[in-house]
Amino acid sequence: MQASTFAVKGNLGFNIKNHRVLPELGEFWRRRSSALNDHCMKERNSCFGLRVDSVSMGAELVRARASVQSAFRSSVKARSVKAQASEGDIEDVAPAKVQEKSSASVLPYVGVACLGAILFGYHLGVVNGALEYLSKDLGIAENTVLQGWIVSTLLAGATVGSFTGGALADKFGRTKTFILDAIPLAVGAYLCATTQSVQTMIIGRLLAGIGIGISSAIVPLYISEISPTEIRGTLGSVNQLFICVGILAALVAGLPLAGNPLWWRTMFAVAVVPSILLALGMAFSPESPRWLYQQGKISQAETAIKRLFGKERVAEVMNDLNAAAQGSSEQEAGWFDLFSSRYNKVVSVGASLFLFQQLAGINAVVYYSTSVFRSAGITSDVAASALVGASNVFGTTVASSLMDKQGRKSLLITSFAGMAASMLLLSLSFTWKALAPYSGTLAVLGTVLYVLSFSLGAGPVPALLLPEIFASRIRAKAVALSLGMHWISNFVIGLYFLSVVNKFGISTVYLGFAAVCLLAVLYIAGNVVETKGRSLEEIERALNPAI
Repeated sequence: MQASTFAVKGNLGFNIKNHRVLPELGEFWRRRSSALNDHCMKERNSCFGLRVDSVSMGAELVRARASVQSAFRSSVKARSVKAQASEGDIEDVAPAKVQEKSSASVLPYVGVACLGAILFGYHLGVVNGALEYLSKDLGIAENTVLQGWIVSTLLAGATVGSFTGGALADKFGRTKTFILDAIPLAVGAYLCATTQSVQTMIIGRLLAGIGIGISSAIVPLYISEISPTEIRGTLGSVNQLFICVGILAALVAGLPLAGNPLWWRTMFAVAVVPSILLALGMAFSPESPRWLYQQGKISQAETAIKRLFGKERVAEVMNDLNAAAQGSSEQEAGWFDLFSSRYNKVVSVGASLFLFQQLAGINAVVYYSTSVFRSAGITSDVAASALVGASNVFGTTVASSLMDKQGRKSLLITSFAGMAASMLLLSLSFTWKALAPYSGTLAVLGTVLYVLSFSLGAGPVPALLLPEIFASRIRAKAVALSLGMHWISNFVIGLYFLSVVNKFGISTVYLGFAAVCLLAVLYIAGNVVETKGRSLEEIERALNPAI
């Protein structure tokens, strides 16, 4: 409810247009203050954590607001927000409101969306253990080119899917796009599991790739749009956590392969189940209120808000949506609008974050980790993969707890700085003769520290931050464009990494990754804004003051 924000805003949100209102205003607020104090006592809460269960009170406050129009602008805090908005930055601005406790929960719907994240990770990881066995079964054990196609087709499909996901989410809505996404995910997994030819396997991988590409765009988008501001960072980082869980699930699913060479078919078939559950779950999940509002479906938006946050927050959230849309009747942006002077800076930040994420070497480190661990005497591929996977899950779990406390920007800077130090340690462990007796141990330590550092910020933050900083009219397409950059750079690095290592040596390549990480720290410090504790509408108004 908007009532809980008055005491901390420093202004009442009213713009006096009629001098006759002034004599009555003091008495009005004395009566309202008394009523609120009585209600606070009844609820045994402080007024800063006010919980208002009465819909009628919300309606009365909205009517009162309408009777005297919009806000006093004399507040120091209001001037500060407005001034910083004109500069395109919102850092160091205290949140404008204290959120009320919700009587509803978004967790079940976030959980359903995260099935898409699990499938993302599972399809990425499932081929690692299965490739050797499916190659023998399909008669391509000696054909590394076809094996490469089976691996890389998924990434090509994901690139297509990430661009498609934004357009679908804008046209059909978030939940319907999830339901549509379940089709290539399920069909792709089924074709891979039942294939008798390489061609069918490649088609199955392509479809699965399109599916995870769409998921990579709409999972963080949907979660950010349905999450309460006060826990949006935590819930947003759950996306990355479940991607890690999906990768681990793929590793665990491969354990029976040694005893049953045909088990690889079961590994692919397993992915059909969460695909179907995703479609069924989204059929009963509420649509994004922000998308509904943009489509002019006001009553449906209010119903969705009630399901997500509880009826006591309907007026508050609708007020945010109204404020964001005030003075703007703009239609959804086209692809070329992303490169206009109004949006090109914020879109370039999104694309750059994913570019830095990939050029910092995460996939290369994971790919090369088995060889690194073998040099340290760890001969089990499963043990090496499990150690890397566990480090990733642990770091992402820690990041989830810190996201709404430390903030997105500080976690990004800490993450890339830690990755740079880890890369330097890895490079020295291969080349510095003084460290030769400890090279294996240091290499393992450097790898684990790198993965931990990555999972603290560079991994989870970009997918969370992008839906926050993009204006609502460009959000879906801009997220899709940024993720397209992710998949393209991922594909290129996977294609040329071994060639570059063979030419320059792993130590030099790791030094290059360290340099990229340091560059990322400088770029983030100068270009990325902090968004913790602010609603999507507040962020949008600050970064896009023309709206």
